[in-house]
Amino acid sequence: MATLNFKGKTFVQNYHLTVPYHQLVPKKDKSITDEVSLNDNLIIHGDNLKALKALLPNYAAKVKCIYIDPPYNTGNENWVYNDNVNSPMIQEWLGKVVDTEDMTRHDKWLCMMMPRLRLLRELLADDGVIFISIDDNEQHRLRGIMDEIFGEDNFVTNIIWQKKFSPQNDAKYLSDNHDFVVLFAKNKTNWVRNMLPTPDSVKERYSNPDDDKRGPWSSGDISVKTYNASCDYQVKTPSGRVVKPSKSRCWMFSKDRFEELVADSRIWFGKNGDNVPRLKQFQSEIQAGIVPLTIWLHSEVGHNQGAKQELKEIMQGADLVFDSPKPSSLIKRMLQIATNKNSIVLDSFAGSGTTAQAVLDLNKEDGGSRKFILIQCNEFNKQSGKIENICDSITAERVRRVIKGLKGSDDEKLKKGFGGTFSYFELGDPIEMDSILEGKKLPSYTDLARYVFYTATGEEFDSKAVNEKKNFIGESKNYEVYLFYKPNLEYLKSTALTLEVAKSLGTFKKKKRIVFAPSKFLDTDYLLEYRIDYCQLPFEIYKLKE
Repeated sequence: MATLNFKGKTFVQNYHLTVPYHQLVPKKDKSITDEVSLNDNLIIHGDNLKALKALLPNYAAKVKCIYIDPPYNTGNENWVYNDNVNSPMIQEWLGKVVDTEDMTRHDKWLCMMMPRLRLLRELLADDGVIFISIDDNEQHRLRGIMDEIFGEDNFVTNIIWQKKFSPQNDAKYLSDNHDFVVLFAKNKTNWVRNMLPTPDSVKERYSNPDDDKRGPWSSGDISVKTYNASCDYQVKTPSGRVVKPSKSRCWMFSKDRFEELVADSRIWFGKNGDNVPRLKQFQSEIQAGIVPLTIWLHSEVGHNQGAKQELKEIMQGADLVFDSPKPSSLIKRMLQIATNKNSIVLDSFAGSGTTAQAVLDLNKEDGGSRKFILIQCNEFNKQSGKIENICDSITAERVRRVIKGLKGSDDEKLKKGFGGTFSYFELGDPIEMDSILEGKKLPSYTDLARYVFYTATGEEFDSKAVNEKKNFIGESKNYEVYLFYKPNLEYLKSTALTLEVAKSLGTFKKKKRIVFAPSKFLDTDYLLEYRIDYCQLPFEIYKLKE
């Protein structure tokens, strides 16, 4: 397989592994929910690389559908490279706006994308897919890096989206009227695409003029171009009229088969029994829905101008940062193809929150309970000339409004609102083991439990299983896991795994126990007797080999 080389690649290939886990700090005042929870719909404010890493303990291999709309790298987007990679060359890039004069802008873009795509792949379910919006500036490079990370055998298709409905008359060369949506699966052999809903225009073709008990039907021509002399015969209609196929054509059936179909009322001669025969095709026999195409017209899934109008109506004149938001109908099409009613949908370049609206809209339409996870960092606001937290003021605010409804909207769905909830989180401090030893920036019990459980077992952390009084944080396939910890330096200095503590864990069952504690006063024989694997805080946080 051909590989894509670029400046900085050797430094970012495994950078995602060095990114520390961060705390996710709940913000009740910015949420719409009775109880802020990581099991809710989520909106996370912060750097998307760090946020993706923070989601791994709860959502690794759980996300059914990912949609991202990264910078197209046109040179006009004012995006800044911010990954603090340990490389003098990359350190030079930090904090600088990437523009058209930047000779390394493609290298920077690839260095930004690679670690994020690696984490997105870890979050994706084995039967999941990722859709990526892109244009000609980076589309070919994106294909190369996706082939490397996801495997070229997992490429599904390259979708063409007609983003404009009129020609661009001032174009220097050709009018640019489309963008791409690159589609990859985590494992293509496991992914099954859905059929799209049958349009009303197709449904209208079916009727039942003769009250056939088999239900509505439409009729089709039974003459074909592939000539066969045995299928070239005269047919007498019920009215007595004699008809034959036109010159150089014949019927698609033999005479015997034709008479069987007539006897079964599958041939239609028109209301007066005088028309050329046609075959009844019953609606119930047609495959449910239609196969998705690789060309998506603006008339079906919306366009850029409509997306801007949609956002302006929802935000009602608020300052908007985004020049090219995506229409919710475009993302809804992706969800129809790639999700079921209980799927988790992730957008780590959430922008104005269009993905959340599409999820809520589809849930309202089909009674689903899909969940969304949005991640949005601070953005440069061209109107103010400042870097701003638009996650709360635009991303989350849009979701609040479409949940509650817009009283003045002409759109009945937006007017009524989609209903639903979401929990808002800020990206907090990193969980760094050295800081625990020094008593600095101590994480909460749940945050540290999430981190140590996932790093020790590689399995999903369930906060509902935590019993802090018993120091129990969950059960994996092979282990019961315990954590002796409080965000208190005196507690950490005075707490140890002792024989008394080992006995307090209760009767040994079938699974071994992993016990995290600041220290231990228990010899190897007792550890074996009580089936305990001891891990010292803050040093021995590692993934056990099972």
